[in-house]
Parts: sequence; structure tokens; C-alpha cells
Amino acid sequence: MLVTRYNPARNMREFRRGFDLLNSMLEDFETENTSSFKADFTPAINTREGEFAYHVEVDLPGMKKEDINIQIEDNTLVISGERKIKEELKEENYYKIESSFGSFSRSFALPEDADIENIHAESKDGVLEVVVPKLQTQKVEKVKKIEIK
Repeated sequence: MLVTRYNPARNMREFRRGFDLLNSMLEDFETENTSSFKADFTPAINTREGEFAYHVEVDLPGMKKEDINIQIEDNTLVISGERKIKEELKEENYYKIESSFGSFSRSFALPEDADIENIHAESKDGVLEVVVPKLQTQKVEKVKKIEIK
């Protein structure tokens, strides 16, 4: 039979290591929550490629088009904006006010066939759609018959 000596210091070190791990996890959780408190937000975005254009749809409910900025920087489409929502409800014995503020910025690298001169955007029902047309290239036929003269 193997006899091991009880060492309370070793047990305390293991307990302290577990406690330190728990504290670091709580600090990480607290850091994540306070960073989201800055009121920045990330809107939902859908991208798709059509036959003649690329489409970027951004969900921006409650935002005015004056608060949205779209620009091209070094062949990159940058969509940014600031959300300012203030909801106020007054009743006889009740008063409620809620505010939501935040900013966002999203960037998309444009492909080589993007026609950056003809990009257009439209906002409807809280959804911003940016349409990036494709450059029209002449299709080369794969087989070309050469006539002999």
C-alpha cells in the first residue's frame, strides 16, 4: 500500500488556482459587457451577387438617411452611421423615456469588375440597399470561325 503525506499547502495552491481562474473569467465577462455599454452596434448585413450587380442590404431600423454615410475609399465600400433613438411615453400617472445611441462602420472590399461610378443606394422601411453594378464586358465567344478569303 502506498502512503502519501497530506500537504495542506498543495491543496490551498490548487484552490487558489481555481479561484484565480474564476476571477479571470468574471473579469473577461465584465469587460465584454462594459465594452458593449459604449452603445456601439453592429447592424445585420446581407450581401448577394446578381447577374448585373452586387447587392448589400443593411438593417437600420429607426435611422434617418441623413445619419448614414456611404463612401468609396481605395476600392473599399464603407458604410457608417450614427443611431439616435429617443422614445418618450407620457401618461397620467406614468412617464417613460428610453434612449439608444451608437455608431457603426462596415467595410467591403469591392471586386475588380465593380462599376464604382454608378453605385446607388436606397433606404426603405429601415433597410438600406446599396447596389454596386458590374462593369459590362463584352463576352468573347469561345469558338470563333475564321472565314477564308
